[in-house]
Amino acid sequence: MSGLKPAQLRTDVLSGITVSLALVPEAIAFALLARVSPLTGLYAAFIVCLVTSALGGRPGMICGAAGALAVVMTSLVVTHGAEYLFAAVVLMGVFQLLFAAFRLGKFIRMVPHPVMLGFVNGLAIVVFIAQFGHFKVGGQWLRGDALWTMLGLVALTMAIIYVLPRLTKALPASLAAILLVSGLVAALGIDTKTVGDMGSIAGGLPAFHLPQVPPTLDTLYIVLPYSLILAAIGLIETLLTLNLIDAITDTRGRPNRESMAQGLANVISGLFASMGGCALVGQSMINIDNGARHRLSGITAALFLLGFIVLLSRWIEMIPLAALVGLMFVVCEKTFAWGSLQTLRKIPRQDAVIVVGVTLITVLTDLAVAVLAGVVFAALVFAWQHAKEIRADISTDQRGWKVYTLKGSLFFASTANFAALFDPKNDPAHVVVEFRDAKVVDHSAVEAIDTLATRYQQAGKTLHLRHLSPDCLEILTNAKGMVEVNEFEDPHYHIADNRLS
Repeated sequence: MSGLKPAQLRTDVLSGITVSLALVPEAIAFALLARVSPLTGLYAAFIVCLVTSALGGRPGMICGAAGALAVVMTSLVVTHGAEYLFAAVVLMGVFQLLFAAFRLGKFIRMVPHPVMLGFVNGLAIVVFIAQFGHFKVGGQWLRGDALWTMLGLVALTMAIIYVLPRLTKALPASLAAILLVSGLVAALGIDTKTVGDMGSIAGGLPAFHLPQVPPTLDTLYIVLPYSLILAAIGLIETLLTLNLIDAITDTRGRPNRESMAQGLANVISGLFASMGGCALVGQSMINIDNGARHRLSGITAALFLLGFIVLLSRWIEMIPLAALVGLMFVVCEKTFAWGSLQTLRKIPRQDAVIVVGVTLITVLTDLAVAVLAGVVFAALVFAWQHAKEIRADISTDQRGWKVYTLKGSLFFASTANFAALFDPKNDPAHVVVEFRDAKVVDHSAVEAIDTLATRYQQAGKTLHLRHLSPDCLEILTNAKGMVEVNEFEDPHYHIADNRLS
């Protein structure tokens, strides 16, 4: 950070202040959702944001208490209490540290682009819908003057954020909007919902606190499933957000380092009686949109958040929620990949299904299920497409033997197409299957070759198999005697089969 130019230093600090303001209502809301005190969420936002910003692999990304995690935490807190939540958060962090230690972060690069689009769009919709909770009091929707006041202030906030950058960029538009709308509400004495209506944010410094749970196997059985789910959801949301910021900034983050930092942050968070967290797409987009690209922005956000709790709680509680709702509405609009709506008609149908499917599943269930479903569907589509690529060029050699020269990969998805290429009943007495330009991938492929050999044996024909890997020869049964071995020309590759492991 010492090498930052004054302009970038100023940008990161101002952006960090803006992000810290946006973190407050989100942290309180997620804490209440998880059935713990508002300070539990605020301390989590401070600790996770500070540690990941200082040590993580994606400068500019903002982490904190997250709704995707809070939903999972609720049942644990209701059933067993907050102390078990703190223990689960510590174990969650340990799992994430192990993920980093085994350097598994690279696999996030394998998430297909349509899944990324669905993730971005789905999360934008989820964040957008979540803001409508601020239009309720005691579970009832605002009405009359209260509703119109709220809507008017939200619209004013959004207008300032969109218009101000055309006039000046001396101050981040989002921070200016919050300050101007808050000043207007205070000056005119407008009666509207404020941050303080969600709960008090006044408190001291977070204190070290070992989870008060029995150190027994029963405790482990209770927290282990929750910790695994929380670790998975946290890593998926964080690493996908990392990929998103990489694409926006045309830079490359470090997934394993980010996983390590998040694991450490959650271990510390659980030991300081807070609810842990992961990356926040909305706050990260605020930060990136403000031009922040360095660790200073996240560190500033964390320190100011702590300052709000310890020193400035009375003033922060006076900020109208409408200003923060308007800011998050703008973030949702900018996060949603509007261009994907136009490209849905141009891209392959299966990719369009993935984009729409991941979006809907994210909205209706949760992010982890959506991403997993998208990756599985994409893998099946990939398998189906490659299954259709298995083909054979048919010729006759000088001896009158029919030669099938295979092209493509033979694996579980292509075995049916492979079998349909041959005609044992009408083929001549000798048939050659040439594998020089093909590859046998798995156990299903070997079974398909054995089945083909049986078909030709039953038809009274002789089958010759050429240029198979030694692995194939080792595990073939019916077709083993039909393989023509050529140690100098036969390819060497490995097959996914338990008998070879």
